Amino acid sequence: MKVIIVFLLACIVLVLFWGLSGLLKADSGSQRLIRSLTLRVGLSIGLFMLLLLGVLFGWWRPHQPG
Repeated sequence: MKVIIVFLLACIVLVLFWGLSGLLKADSGSQRLIRSLTLRVGLSIGLFMLLLLGVLFGWWRPHQPG
């Protein structure tokens, strides 16, 4: 399960840099920046849902403070 989480985090970072390159090139009428933002938000929501489901189903437990 940790491999999936690390993979999703790596994908989010790669899409972040993909959006940065689209922002720096900034062709008028280009949808690259919008696509990268949409993909990054979708991956982030998916990662959050995976973490939430993991806690709910007992796949892992959050650390207790102290």
